[in-house]
Amino acid sequence: MASSEDIVLSAVLNLLSAFAFLVAFAILRLQPINDRVYFSKWYLKGIRASPRSSGTFVKKFVNLDCRTYIRFLNWMPAALRMPEPELIDHAGLDSAVYIRIYLLGLKIFVPLALLSFAVLVPVNWSGKSLEQTEGLTFSTVDKLSISNVPDASKKFWAHLVMAYVVTFWTCYILYKEYHIITTMRLQFLASENRRPDQFTVLVRNVPPDLDESVSEHVEHFFCVNHPDHYLTHQVVYNANNLAKLVEKKKSYKNWLTYYQTKYERNPKIKPKTKTGVWGLWGKTVDAIDYYTTEIEKLSKEETIEREKVMSDPKAIVPAAFVSFKSRWGAAVCAQTQQSSNPTIWLTQWAPEPRDVYWNNLSIPFVELNVRKLLMTVAFFFLTFFFMIPIAFVQSLASIDGIENKLPVLRPLIQMEVVKSFIQGVLPGIILKIFLVLLPMILMAMSKIEGYTSLSSLDRRSATKYHFFILVNVFLGSIITGAAFEQLQRFVDEPPSEIPKTVGVAMPLKATFFITYIMVDGWAGIAAEILRLVPFVMFHLKNTFLVKTDQDREQATDPGSLNFSVSEPRIQLYFLLGLVYSVVTPILLPFIIVFFAFSYMVFRHQIINVYDQKYESGASFWPDVHRRILTGLVISQLLLLGLLSTKNIAKSTPVMIALPVLTIWFHIFCKGRYESAFVKFPLQDAMVKDTLERATEPTLNLKAYLKDAYVHPVFKGVELDRPSAVDDEENNPLVPTKRSRRSSKSHSEEGV
Repeated sequence: MASSEDIVLSAVLNLLSAFAFLVAFAILRLQPINDRVYFSKWYLKGIRASPRSSGTFVKKFVNLDCRTYIRFLNWMPAALRMPEPELIDHAGLDSAVYIRIYLLGLKIFVPLALLSFAVLVPVNWSGKSLEQTEGLTFSTVDKLSISNVPDASKKFWAHLVMAYVVTFWTCYILYKEYHIITTMRLQFLASENRRPDQFTVLVRNVPPDLDESVSEHVEHFFCVNHPDHYLTHQVVYNANNLAKLVEKKKSYKNWLTYYQTKYERNPKIKPKTKTGVWGLWGKTVDAIDYYTTEIEKLSKEETIEREKVMSDPKAIVPAAFVSFKSRWGAAVCAQTQQSSNPTIWLTQWAPEPRDVYWNNLSIPFVELNVRKLLMTVAFFFLTFFFMIPIAFVQSLASIDGIENKLPVLRPLIQMEVVKSFIQGVLPGIILKIFLVLLPMILMAMSKIEGYTSLSSLDRRSATKYHFFILVNVFLGSIITGAAFEQLQRFVDEPPSEIPKTVGVAMPLKATFFITYIMVDGWAGIAAEILRLVPFVMFHLKNTFLVKTDQDREQATDPGSLNFSVSEPRIQLYFLLGLVYSVVTPILLPFIIVFFAFSYMVFRHQIINVYDQKYESGASFWPDVHRRILTGLVISQLLLLGLLSTKNIAKSTPVMIALPVLTIWFHIFCKGRYESAFVKFPLQDAMVKDTLERATEPTLNLKAYLKDAYVHPVFKGVELDRPSAVDDEENNPLVPTKRSRRSSKSHSEEGV
């Protein structure tokens, strides 16, 4: 158990680390040579010009203006200065709403912290229960927790009242935020410029037809069933192999450029490479000749594969992007059932073109449920078997564990500074390292499940990551740490006893979570703003690959908000704040620092650096709302379990009402607001269509949508497209190619 001295040491180390990161960032961002790293969004918008374009040779690399170093922290107020409407125009609604999650944390926990410190901290401190227990080791943090209140004390009613305050305040703030963000989304959709996805739906599980191709079948189905609104469609090709060839060719071109640049700088030495994987082994050859030859081979393979895909009917999968003449027509199609058989002609809103995950469009619909089942089973085993290494690490990250495993280190470990580091810093660092590779595994599992857009992949991965953090970081850390001896009883006892077991152990792990918050939420967020990896990669590319301004633009990596990782991490802090606001309020200031610091850092990154890969119109918000309420219910159940061990009369009936009220509140919000995030009102669609027809009567919508949903590998290639039915007299409401074939065959028989 970490003592107050250990926590102080951890706080000092993490504050120094965070300060070092911030100072390094403040200095590096002022240097002209780093301008594209720390202001990449403005370059992508074409607004910012490179400061290296003028001045002396030294000034092109180093900022010699001493006055700017005096104001090196002016990025902090600048990050807060941009108004929210301007932020939405600048970065999109997804980014603006993401920032509001941190602001939501401040709205919830700042008042709760003030109230908890005014009421619960004096109550806990005056309990004296720990001091009266002989042979018990405890810290100052424990004296400020509910553990210091003696059993059957009437002081526990302060905690019960505070639990109600936490619940009602959190629900009130969440309700107001849900209303605000719903209004923001509807306003954003109403004011948004024309986009291809507003007119397009994704149709999957097109039934096979013996007489028609997929393209003809789609055209005739929508001509018959949406005669006044159907415009055109684009079938989906299984071009995954072609995409791999294109990507491989692009990689080889980058290597060729690298070796050509290297040779130009030193013509005396011809660059060499090895033909094995990553150029690490195999036969040594001339690098320029090797990559030139390989690119020529790939170009031929690419041409053959492209012709094969375009000419082979089997390469067309039973799916298509169908576009309509109006937003109203698209909304009707996307939000209704197209056939009496609910398993065919499945329609949904098409993702915006840059949001499409093309690799999964070729997955047969029948496979999707099987894939999801397999990934659910795999995720279950990944989640619960991951507790084994975490339990092992948690046991090692203690004085007794290290002394038992490595007795030779005992003299070193007994030093006060080393002991404080092991107990106050090491557990949080080790847990952070264990979680580094996890997001990539979860994203791969989501891709296997078959989701067709990047935004849905992010949301699905975030759901997995949130559950994983809940089980392994929160419950796992409690169970395998202080409650390790109770683990067998935890497995054997009935489910109704689980809140009691975890609740009893919960106060004892407050110090561990405090150290984790400082490692992950203080130093980790400060490291985010430094962008060390993009910084190094840009300068490596700029040194070895860049020859033109276009090369320099391609070397710039602005990055984006990694929603699948960052949002579940925020949810852990909501969970910790809600759980410990009544149990150990001393945790709340550390969480408030995280939310305030993160709000400022990510606001700066969104304004100056990040370039979002897609725009979903804040469709992720219902998930955020639901997870916060899940954390609130968990906090209520754990407090119920904890208080049930304290011999408080009638505490259980009083506490059991809170989860019921919270679940009712979730159902109410879901019915009141969630439809705005999954459907598009027909009234709003008609308003936008009417306004567009009045302002742009000559708009050629078919030309606008022509290449919107063409696979990237076919961009610039003329594909076989259906002719849109524009004129009423050419509208084939009933006749199809099958009927024409039938009538033709009958006439031939008559002859």
